[in-house]
Amino acid sequence: MHFYPTERVALFIDGANLYATAKSLGFDIDYKRLLSVFRSKGQLVRALYYTALAEEQEYSSIRPLIDWLDYNGFTMVTKPTKEFTDATGRRKIKGNMDIELAVDCMRLADSLDHIVIFSGDGDFRSLVSALQEKGKRVSVISTLQTQPPMVADELRRQADQFIDIADLESSISRDAHVRAPQRDGRVFSARGAALPAREGAFHDDGLAGEEV
Repeated sequence: MHFYPTERVALFIDGANLYATAKSLGFDIDYKRLLSVFRSKGQLVRALYYTALAEEQEYSSIRPLIDWLDYNGFTMVTKPTKEFTDATGRRKIKGNMDIELAVDCMRLADSLDHIVIFSGDGDFRSLVSALQEKGKRVSVISTLQTQPPMVADELRRQADQFIDIADLESSISRDAHVRAPQRDGRVFSARGAALPAREGAFHDDGLAGEEV
């Protein structure tokens, strides 16, 4: 990764996209370590995390993750998901946060030098181009190590710097100290705190994941 120590940096994290990318590579994100990595690279101004929530998830296992991130250096941007019925009559849930992420990038750009987008969505290519026209450096973090790749080719080519998250695994992955689920369905951390029993669940060391 190439950063300048004096750069004002902000992270824009598509939570569901990052979770899916890390899961496809076989590891979970430790958000405390992730924040430390980028704090060491430049002047980290803001780290924004975007996720949509179903109304019934208000107090689900993702809530501890959101609360922890909110209290530990991340700015949370959430909105409720929307249910709709497609042309075949199937009920689907929509929770895209692309617009919110793009608007915040443009709104904060004037106070930043380097914008880091955690997503491989090709729809962000025009956003990256617009930020570059404002004189900003833009890095995209996703992966080419899956089949098919998680990052759109046009987005990767547009970015000033593409960072493959597979190359960051040793720096930002969750340490393997979560025990297997107990008989009552709970999971325990190394310190003995009860954790939500689901794959990629939050626990009190700041290690987290998000279901999509």
